Amino acid sequence: MTPVPETTLGADCHFHLFCRDQAAYPFSPEARYTPRKEQMGTAQQLLALLDFHGLSHGLVVSSGPYQDDCRCALDSIAGSSGRLKGIAIVKPGISDIELARLDAAGIVGIRLNMLRDGMAPFTGAESLRLLARCRELGWFVQIHCEHEHLIEAGPVVRAAGVRLLIDHFSRPRVEEGIHGAGFAALLELSRSTDCVVKLSGPFRSSRAGYPYEDVDAFVAAVIEAYGLDRCIWGSDWPFMELDERADYSTTLTCLHRWIPDASDRRRVLWDTPKRLFNFTSTHLPSPL
Repeated sequence: MTPVPETTLGADCHFHLFCRDQAAYPFSPEARYTPRKEQMGTAQQLLALLDFHGLSHGLVVSSGPYQDDCRCALDSIAGSSGRLKGIAIVKPGISDIELARLDAAGIVGIRLNMLRDGMAPFTGAESLRLLARCRELGWFVQIHCEHEHLIEAGPVVRAAGVRLLIDHFSRPRVEEGIHGAGFAALLELSRSTDCVVKLSGPFRSSRAGYPYEDVDAFVAAVIEAYGLDRCIWGSDWPFMELDERADYSTTLTCLHRWIPDASDRRRVLWDTPKRLFNFTSTHLPSPL
């Protein structure tokens, strides 16, 4: 596999890490799915993958197999020499002391999964208080959503005043086009909230398959609405629950098509993640 040439500073802002040591980091018995063995690894292997593709930093996103057990992510961040930060899954009633511990350990936000939980993370006193505590910490609330989810969730997050990250440019219905109501709700958030969109997971929305050109109009609309300073990129490695194969290089190929100018790509890959997540430029990957 030939890596896509890129800057020596850049961040993959959406991937999942599943540690092979199941004795130390067991999956939750409540998990809806579990990764295959070939989708598991170590933090050092993940960092080597970033190096291979000319990337220096990463944002570890917690996901269903671990539920709210953040130990794999926290230990990976701790051993990364400052290269990794994380997004955690937490229970609404988590204590302020635990939130402070996560903050000190490199967690920069929480993830809410509307595909699994619908509007539950945005209703009830505990959930709304959690949003308020994220705002107080300066954390992001990362929303995994699709189709029309943001129509209902949008007013709640606007009222909460939180910083938002939207997974996979909200996984729109491609057949509805960019004027569909669900995608329009994502574009509306650009005008009224502190919101950043991940240009990630084109295979989550595409109906045509690789090279996923049927999502290009949606990505272009996001870039126009949000600007490059509110867009970041992520691989979605290790590509869980897909019907067809995806790999790291193909995701970077899409980014080059969406943003052909190298200086513009640097803004998405490094300048914006550095500003948002306080990454430092102390690590440079080995020359390719």
